[in-house]
Amino acid sequence: MTTASEPMADAPREPARRHATPRPAPALRGDRLAAIARGEAVPTETHRELAGERAILEVDGFNLWYGTKQALHDIHLDVPFGKVTALVGPSGCGKSTLLRSVNRLNDLLDTVRITGDMRLDGASIYHPSVDVIQLRKRMGMVFQKPNPFPMSIYENVVYSLRIDGVRDRRVLDEVCERSLQAAAFWDEAKDRLKESALGLSGGQQQRLCIARAIAAEPDVLLMDEPCSALDPIATGKIEDLIDALKGEYTVLIVTHNMQQASRTSDYTAFMYLGRLVEYGPTEAIFTRPHLAETNDYITGRFG
Repeated sequence: MTTASEPMADAPREPARRHATPRPAPALRGDRLAAIARGEAVPTETHRELAGERAILEVDGFNLWYGTKQALHDIHLDVPFGKVTALVGPSGCGKSTLLRSVNRLNDLLDTVRITGDMRLDGASIYHPSVDVIQLRKRMGMVFQKPNPFPMSIYENVVYSLRIDGVRDRRVLDEVCERSLQAAAFWDEAKDRLKESALGLSGGQQQRLCIARAIAAEPDVLLMDEPCSALDPIATGKIEDLIDALKGEYTVLIVTHNMQQASRTSDYTAFMYLGRLVEYGPTEAIFTRPHLAETNDYITGRFG
């Protein structure tokens, strides 16, 4: 596995660097997706507004293979601090693979090989010296299907503190309440803290999982289709929660729902067959994208 040379724990924090992405050659206009399908390299159309943001997470020339099959191609993506960034694109385009690479879940697969790097606050997350367990505490993960642990609501929320050896009941109680408040679930859960989390509804379980992730005080909250298994009412609550969390937390979310991306995110990245095609402010991506291919996907002409 090829990695960068700066250790996460010991390297000095550097200012986030901007990637000067060249604009696409005119010959590619209108034919980028076909070029990508042929395996050709097509530069990302990155909107200039990204240059004015401070990136907390930098994806720098990142490539990933499952065995001999390449799933991600030369991804350059700066995730702005305190904002919500949505990854959109057809099924199989690499959105979830990219998200799982951010907290190194793909390390669990023996066939995975990567080149390039990712940096959190300027320090490589793929350096051999990085403690992956500690990294994942800084990268809270919320999956497509809610995955509460088979224990009480209270113990679910304070799980990360228990792992760290915290035993002070006052501290645990404060973190539990604060996290459930932040996840907009305190009023529903405060009288049920000793009950099994498995008895909650799907939407409640998902908010509990968000509270559990928040309790670890992550730098980035990763969400992989967090509403796909939920009904419209529960989905609305999760979307309201995402809006409430931004500013204090940086959120990177994968979604197939174009309306959800337009409602919840500040920036949107359109991916296709493992490549990042266009990346810019959500309003611009949905109303005046630079590329015809992005407009075709956003308006439902394919995908």
